[in-house]
Amino acid sequence: MSARPHGQARRRLAVPTAAMLPRIGDSLSFLYLDIVRVVQDDTGVDAVVETADGEQRIPLPTAALSCLLLGPGASITTRALTTLARHRTTVVCTGTAGVRCYSTTVADSLPTRWLETQARVWADEAQRAEVARRMYRMRFGDSAPPDATIARLRGLEGQRMKALYRMLATQHGVRPFKRSYNPDDWDAQDPVNQALSAANTCLYGIVHAAVNALGCTPGLGFVHTGTSQSFVYDVADLYKTRLTLPLAFSLHSSGDPEGEARRSFREGLRLFALLPRIVADIQNLLEPGSGASDDDVEEATEELVDLWDPETGRVSGGVNYGQDEV
Repeated sequence: MSARPHGQARRRLAVPTAAMLPRIGDSLSFLYLDIVRVVQDDTGVDAVVETADGEQRIPLPTAALSCLLLGPGASITTRALTTLARHRTTVVCTGTAGVRCYSTTVADSLPTRWLETQARVWADEAQRAEVARRMYRMRFGDSAPPDATIARLRGLEGQRMKALYRMLATQHGVRPFKRSYNPDDWDAQDPVNQALSAANTCLYGIVHAAVNALGCTPGLGFVHTGTSQSFVYDVADLYKTRLTLPLAFSLHSSGDPEGEARRSFREGLRLFALLPRIVADIQNLLEPGSGASDDDVEEATEELVDLWDPETGRVSGGVNYGQDEV
């Protein structure tokens, strides 16, 4: 939900309805606001919007709201934050349309069920390996060998990604293509790599917001390890082949691949409804059958972090293991 200040084009506004607040997982719901003031009055928490006709106040259903996403141009008072905390509502400061997660305020009374589940299965080596296998199976679908080791799945993933890069490069006439990420020499990278890095950053922000809203911790990863964002990278990898990779290759001739990737990714998410899907997928990964079912998705991984292995402890990230013997 958005609003524009006085003097700009008028936008039709409406009180949030059940359709605008999708129920997902453990009765979680999300509401996005930008260019708005969130304040507390005598009756509850309101979103205050400046329109051409003056100030308009929109009541927010705090008792039924689990996560409030505040985008650019939004402000919130201490009294409003106190009320949201009392109702166990997580408040997340994000970029436009939920892209990027800058900070999070989590109520002390937020249920810890999923945090405890995540910590329990992460601490048990056998259960952690099984969650990692579920993540690979979500990417591979039925083609993932049921008895494959983590090392073998990692190698199959590398082979699969090389084939996907070749297919997309051929489809868009971009050959040869090699994935690279060098923030110190950003302008020297080709448009596809710039677009892919920018779109991945957007995806990480949305995943981070969903992980925080669910009550999990971003640092306890099952495939990735060695960074405070390990679980964010784990979950984001489930969606890259459908979201960020095709988009990046489609921008191979763009004069502004980074900007176009962010804008296109943001528009695409309005149809994809990613936040509810992330929550359901996390629940199914940690506790099979607990979240809503969805179609299997595929994955790509290329972040410069370590990967967890049940035999060696960790292996280097940013490496394609497709050449390993599997």
